[in-house]
Amino acid sequence: MTDEKKRPKLILEPDQRKQLVNVQRRLMIKSGLTLGAVSMLTGCNMQDGDDVDKVLWAMSRWNDRVQSWLFSGQKLAQTYSADQITKPFRFNAYYPEYNVPEIDIPNYRLEVSGKVEKKAPWTLQQLQQLPQSSQITRLICIEGWSAIGQWSGVPLKTFLQHVGADLTCKYVGFKCDDRYYSSIDMATALHPQTILALDFGGKPLPPDFGYPLRLRMPTKLGFKNAKHIGAIFVTDTYPGGYWEDQGYNWYSGI
Repeated sequence: MTDEKKRPKLILEPDQRKQLVNVQRRLMIKSGLTLGAVSMLTGCNMQDGDDVDKVLWAMSRWNDRVQSWLFSGQKLAQTYSADQITKPFRFNAYYPEYNVPEIDIPNYRLEVSGKVEKKAPWTLQQLQQLPQSSQITRLICIEGWSAIGQWSGVPLKTFLQHVGADLTCKYVGFKCDDRYYSSIDMATALHPQTILALDFGGKPLPPDFGYPLRLRMPTKLGFKNAKHIGAIFVTDTYPGGYWEDQGYNWYSGI
C-alpha cells in the first residue's frame, strides 16, 4: 500500500480521550432516556459534573429494567429476503478498519468458564459440528445507521446446553481477541435468534465482521454483538462491557 493510500490514525492524548468518552457517554445515555427521566434533568447541562452523572446512571439502569420487563423470549425480530441484503455491508468497531486483529485460526480455541459443567475449550471444527441456524436480519447501530445481513452459526442456547451451563444464571459474558468485552442477560442468550455466528453471506466469517466467531442478536443494538470472541463465561455477577462501563445503556434491547 502506498503512503498516499494509507489512512491517517487519529491519536488522542489520555485527557483528550477521557473528555471525548465522557461527552459520548452523556449524549448516549441522554438519548436513551424515557420522557419521565428527561423531565428530571430540566435545567441540567453537559457540564454539571457528578450530580448529573448520578442521575444519568440511575436513569440508564431504570431503562435496563424496563427493557428487560418488556422483552419476550419467543418474539422474533423481523427477517428479510436475500434481495434485501445490504451490499456492501458496513464495517463498524471501536477502532479503524486497518486495526482489525489477526487471529491464529489453526490454533484458535474458544475458552469456556464460569457456572458451566464442561470447561474444555472448543475448536472451530467442534463448533461447526453443532446444529446450525441461519438468519437474514437487520443490525441496528446506536450511531443511527442499520444494515441487513445473512448470518449462520450455532444457536447460543444450543452451545450453553452442550457445555452444561446453569441457565438460571443472570448473565453470559464475552471476552474478545480485539480486547473488546460485553455481556447479555440470560433471557437474550436463550432467544432463538441469538447465535454464535461462524458464517456471513454463506461464507466463513470475514475478518472485518468478527472472524472466527461473533455474537449475532437482532434483538440488541449493534455494539452488543461482540466480534472475535475468544471466551464465553456464565455468571451471576454483573460483568459490564467495554461501552457499558463508559455509560452506555447495558441492556440495549430493540
